Amino acid sequence: MCNSPNSHWYSGITRYQWLVLTIASLGWIFDVFEGQILLSSEKQMLAALLPAGTSEGMRDYYKYVALGAFLAGGAFGGVIFGAMADRIGRARTMVITILMYSLFTCLTAFVQSWWQVVALRLLVALGVGGEWAVASAMVAEVFPPKARAWSGAIFHGSSVLGTYLAVAAGNFIVAGDPEWGWRIAFLIGALPALLTLWIRWQLREPETWSKAAAGKSMTAGQHLASLFAPGIAGRTLLGFTLAVIGLATFWGVHIHGKEMTLRRERAAIAKEVSDASPASVSQVFDRRLKRAEMWGMFLTTTGGGIGLLCFGPICEWLGRRGAFALFHLGGLVMGLLMFQTYRQWSDGMMGLLLVLFGFWTLGMHAGYAIYFPELFPTRLRSLGAGFCFNFARITTAAMLIVNGYLSSLEVPLETSGTFLSLLFLIGIGIIWLGPETKGTELAS
Repeated sequence: MCNSPNSHWYSGITRYQWLVLTIASLGWIFDVFEGQILLSSEKQMLAALLPAGTSEGMRDYYKYVALGAFLAGGAFGGVIFGAMADRIGRARTMVITILMYSLFTCLTAFVQSWWQVVALRLLVALGVGGEWAVASAMVAEVFPPKARAWSGAIFHGSSVLGTYLAVAAGNFIVAGDPEWGWRIAFLIGALPALLTLWIRWQLREPETWSKAAAGKSMTAGQHLASLFAPGIAGRTLLGFTLAVIGLATFWGVHIHGKEMTLRRERAAIAKEVSDASPASVSQVFDRRLKRAEMWGMFLTTTGGGIGLLCFGPICEWLGRRGAFALFHLGGLVMGLLMFQTYRQWSDGMMGLLLVLFGFWTLGMHAGYAIYFPELFPTRLRSLGAGFCFNFARITTAAMLIVNGYLSSLEVPLETSGTFLSLLFLIGIGIIWLGPETKGTELAS
């Protein structure tokens, strides 16, 4: 039986519980694809939408502004749709969020200016942030305590498939047609809308939510204020701070795996064509550079995916707090090592290091899907988890805009990446201020 302490975590899990995990994971996969497709097509999109002759530093600035808009949209989406899910139900809200990010990703294919991209990124992120808040709460409520860490890790770990889809789109669609390929890649963003038909047909509301919904309802203001009530406020601030660290290091550290392989390849090409200008080198070897960039993104994502899946069993071994501390320490070590030494390694060793880099800098994100729903009672679970994970994006968005400004001033990536890696130190200390929730029942 599932409750036996010596049984496997998956013993006694029903077909319907697996169905919930599958649908939640598919929503999150497409969720991540909608966010990552910008990173797979940014250079071609920037070339099409910005004036010729725009410097690389200024292009990075525009990229960071768009990423900042995406993070800000995710923050508000997590709060708005998290509160909606607590009020009208998980399944119905999930449908709304998926339709929203599908529609606005599709519309990005028709933009004519970079500021239209920024506006649509904000709207896409409203749905993206809301979908995670709803799905993470639903998985936690449907699975028993023994299986929560594993199911949460599988749910969040499925995100790597979304990144793989974005890598494939970048390698085969965007690179195949630099002028129109990026628009086609964004058109693909409409496909997740089909998932909503399955959701409406198959999913029912969790029993815990149905019981809580039958009780006294709250206004939207009371609902949000409850996150800062005595006994809850400390947990809200804990989750929010952990997420700030995780999201800041994701956008400031983890995603630069692809930049490291790109820079190495660009340096190799420059040696081959030593008398050519950087601009002509980029034009002649554009396809080769794109493959190097996507290879770095693939390796980092692969390591990150393994880390996300491993976080669940490590949670059961070391507890929630021990797992977070271990991964933050690993992220610190690998971040400093990678940014300071990435030019020195052979190609084979560099590939291995990127996998390890991805493992330690991304793996703790599975803990947000595991730990945050456990911190809150049912009436606040979706809003609480969504607030912690998504509202942290506002802080991260501001940091990204600063990072973009530094790029426009030609501050090296090695310097900014090393500085942001030090944030992992804060996470090591903060996690010990929170409760250990391993093996506990969800609060009603």
